[in-house]
Amino acid sequence: MPAPSYITHQGMPSFSYVAREAASGREIRNVLDANTEQEAIANLLGRNLLVVSIQEASGKKGKATTGAVPLQDLVMFTRQLATLIDAGIAIVGALQALAEQTDNKIMRDVIRDICARVESGDNFSAALTKHPKTFERLYVCMVDAGEKGGLLAEILGRLATYLENTVRLQKKVKSAMMYPTIVTLVAVTITIFLLVKVVPTFGEIFSGFGAKLPAPTQFLIDLSEWMKKWWWLIGLCAGAVGYGWLAFIKTKVGLEFWDKNRIRLPVFGHIAHKICLARFSRTLASLIRSGVPILEVLNITANCVGNVIMEKAIRSASADIEKGDGISSALGRHPVFPVMIIRMLNAGEQTGKIDAMLERVADFLDDEIETILDGLTSLIEPLLIVFLGVTVGSIVIAMFLPIFKMSEIINPPGR
Repeated sequence: MPAPSYITHQGMPSFSYVAREAASGREIRNVLDANTEQEAIANLLGRNLLVVSIQEASGKKGKATTGAVPLQDLVMFTRQLATLIDAGIAIVGALQALAEQTDNKIMRDVIRDICARVESGDNFSAALTKHPKTFERLYVCMVDAGEKGGLLAEILGRLATYLENTVRLQKKVKSAMMYPTIVTLVAVTITIFLLVKVVPTFGEIFSGFGAKLPAPTQFLIDLSEWMKKWWWLIGLCAGAVGYGWLAFIKTKVGLEFWDKNRIRLPVFGHIAHKICLARFSRTLASLIRSGVPILEVLNITANCVGNVIMEKAIRSASADIEKGDGISSALGRHPVFPVMIIRMLNAGEQTGKIDAMLERVADFLDDEIETILDGLTSLIEPLLIVFLGVTVGSIVIAMFLPIFKMSEIINPPGR
């Protein structure tokens, strides 16, 4: 059996223990937070566990060995947990089984800590809140609604589906951007190599003739000499610009500026806007279907949507809804939400099936994003090939122009 993980809660020591259930005799290895060893033993005895051995964990106190978990691992955990609970296995047993078979160390530690908390009497949703880097507020609220409604397995299944759709869309976007990114990097690398290594060789050959070179050739030679002389300044400026931009968009003003303008960019802005709308629609649908109160739903959705401008619009609409407005009319006041979504929301309000309508909207947007990405990939490929050919071809032609006029360079007029 795997060794216990050493997770401590804020300001409280952690004790790793081996115990046996009084009823079944099953051995349990886990961790427990307590102020003293005696308190930890008393806690275990109160849960009908016979302590075999117990000792204070050797890890650093006050710090949890938790962190970000890959979304794919979270999807697998959620889907498997939903299956185990639906099969009638108790939540503690299901968590213990998942902890033993999880390869990701961080995820394994997180599951064991959650299991220990649930064993000590915490609700599952309350235990999840202790790991905000792994479980977002959306996840916790849906689990909380599932616990209260007695539909935990069903809610976890919906969560798994939601996360799977998110993973699928992320992979689609990454794969679509991978090819143009690689080709662009190759083009830039080849261009720099030609300017730094090849062009100077031709420049030395042509300088021996003492004649005036064609303008394109002379420009390339001058550019090559400038790059060789000031390469450190170019790198420094590029790094400073990149660092400055990243620092700027981390500020409130910078993030708002970027989010406002990136959805207005040609083609790519259209895709970014649709991705945010799809996330909004699917999150809203999942939370409403899970029975979370509408104002809490809008608050969570605002945090998950991924765009500051849309987040502000949702919070403003939430205030209007609190005053008595309908969802569609409140969101319809903000142009960031297309008319199609507003009309679907209005139809959902009238029929009492908002979650179903939003799910359809999310599916439609996902399909539209995939169609745009497929078309963009097909369009970008020839454009990048043309760009690479024109860039490299222009350099080659510029360097061979003097050869085409070799007679005039060797024997210039008037010599």
